[in-house]
Amino acid sequence: MAHLPPSTAIFSPSIARIAASTAKDWSYVDSWLLLKYQGRPVPAFERNPETLKALLALANSNETADEERELVARAEATIVQEVSAVQRQSDPNSELPTPADVRERILGAIQDHLTREGQTALNSMATLSCQLSVAYPDAETLGRSMIALHAETSELEQMRGRVHVLEAYIEQESASANDLLQILRSDDYKPANDLARQNLDMQRKIKAMAARIPEHKDRVYSLNKCHNASYNTIEKIVQDEADYLNLLAQKKGLDAEVDQFSGLPDDLKTARAELEHLRAEVRAITQHRDAIFEGLVERESPRKGR
Repeated sequence: MAHLPPSTAIFSPSIARIAASTAKDWSYVDSWLLLKYQGRPVPAFERNPETLKALLALANSNETADEERELVARAEATIVQEVSAVQRQSDPNSELPTPADVRERILGAIQDHLTREGQTALNSMATLSCQLSVAYPDAETLGRSMIALHAETSELEQMRGRVHVLEAYIEQESASANDLLQILRSDDYKPANDLARQNLDMQRKIKAMAARIPEHKDRVYSLNKCHNASYNTIEKIVQDEADYLNLLAQKKGLDAEVDQFSGLPDDLKTARAELEHLRAEVRAITQHRDAIFEGLVERESPRKGR
């Protein structure tokens, strides 16, 4: 009854029971606060029925939460014990799954829950990644690889065409050589009288051409180097296109200026005479215009009375 004033007198048993119940509640609240503060001093607060009611509700909620948390912990411990017992009974030597097994299980679960379109897209990406030898595929990497593969395919097609042309040429030359060989092996063939001289000339030509082979190799290397240095890019093509459009605009302007002199003769003196004649006509027309304008001004101007 510490919350009651000392001068308060209890005359009724009901009031005494209420006071005893209130004192018991305050004692419970004080014990709960001391337990929560763990030896630290409890802050001072106003002791009234509203405060007591709020603290009792808070204490009851806290105890309920503690009991629920304890029940959950006991249930988890029981489940862990049961699972451990089952694992020991099924396989005494079993261990925890490795990260690789966990990854495989997760990927398998994701793949099992994919839609048909998702499975098709995943299979297509996996197949394309394997064919392109891309370890970590994404849209940009796969696109670049496909473009490079397409460029390589086009280059191989061009090489195949050149090989076919070379093969046809070799077959043609082989047929010509076979025909020549048959002619040489026939009984009707008679060697030329100057065959020895032709042989010497041919040997001299071969030696001269062999001596020029390094020079031609250097020229080919220089041409290839210049070709590689001047490799066109998209930016260069765009710049060339812009320059070309500017040149076209300049050409149109120059054509318009030239068209002004299209009626003049080709001879310079005649053209100058024609130009002077046109200038004289322009001056005459200008003077005639000025005279007409002055006449109009004089006619329309008011005249002063005499």
